[in-house]
Amino acid sequence: MTDISELTPTKTIDVRGMFCPEPVFRTKIEMERMAVGNILKITADDPASEEDITRWVNRMGHQLIGIKKTDKDLEFTIKKVK
Repeated sequence: MTDISELTPTKTIDVRGMFCPEPVFRTKIEMERMAVGNILKITADDPASEEDITRWVNRMGHQLIGIKKTDKDLEFTIKKVK
């Protein structure tokens, strides 16, 4: 895994306070708007997001660069591959 702190996200979204399936839905919308090679950072606080977003990224063929957990928040860093 790449050191997340060295990457500058192209776009950052905050989906805290939203629950399944909204975080995945918002992630999908933003990824569709981005160019290949761009990096999206998502901040979520729904515990189900870890599994939901990870599964979605793998299914869509993008690259999950990392997940950082801080207190109640999860930060996902995803690179658009296709």
